[in-house]
Amino acid sequence: MDPVSAAFAATPRADFLPRRSRRRADFDGPVQIGQGQTNSQPRTVENMLRLLDVHPGHKVLDVGAGSGWSTALLAHLVGATGSVLGLELEPELVKFGSTNLAATDRPWATIEEALSGVLGDPTRAPYDRILVSAEPSRLPQRLVEQLVEGGRMVIPVAGIMLTVDRHGDGAEVSQHGRYRFVPLR
Repeated sequence: MDPVSAAFAATPRADFLPRRSRRRADFDGPVQIGQGQTNSQPRTVENMLRLLDVHPGHKVLDVGAGSGWSTALLAHLVGATGSVLGLELEPELVKFGSTNLAATDRPWATIEEALSGVLGDPTRAPYDRILVSAEPSRLPQRLVEQLVEGGRMVIPVAGIMLTVDRHGDGAEVSQHGRYRFVPLR
């Protein structure tokens, strides 16, 4: 089994949904988790993780952690030699996602409340990988700058999924289909 499939097998979506929505865990679409946010479509999450190309030992930033599912999937991929920081703006979702993540026994991953007006976490950068699960209208250079040389970010921008590979002061950007996400704030 490939690493992304193994992460999905070890991290059931139902464990990251509100109790009232767990019967919809097998639904291949977004599921409301509260605060106007959703747990993303499994096929979309899988595509994003495959594009991100996470390896054991990576340091990963998960922007828009929501229910904690993507953070937990990333934690499985990086293993105990890596680290994952999930950031979420909504305080209620930080609590919900943190509780869900704690149940996975992957202490190398955490979810914290994002600081208002600060995109990502420049104080703990650089990151090997950045996953963004919310959509800006333009590629945020502040996040690109938080990647290590050779690092990669996967982010939906203006409806198009992008991979951004950092090289020196620049970045190589490629497009990977159309997607819809909640706006990045």
